Amino acid sequence: MGSRNLSVTVVVSREDDRYVAQCLEVEVSSFGDTQDEALAMVTEALELWFEDTPIPEHLSRPVVTTVDLHLSA
Repeated sequence: MGSRNLSVTVVVSREDDRYVAQCLEVEVSSFGDTQDEALAMVTEALELWFEDTPIPEHLSRPVVTTVDLHLSA
């Protein structure tokens, strides 16, 4: 069976003393003590996940943006 490259969007955030890496296209996440470790772990988790899941022909790309809030004191 051949191989295929696939790009996905991953967000890394800090939670307490760890970093959490979460894929936005599929529900796969992982964590690590550093951002690099969290990215390496989620990459491995995604590769394992796609071993048992059909690779979609097209992934819907999420829109990642910021919003400005006006908060009362």
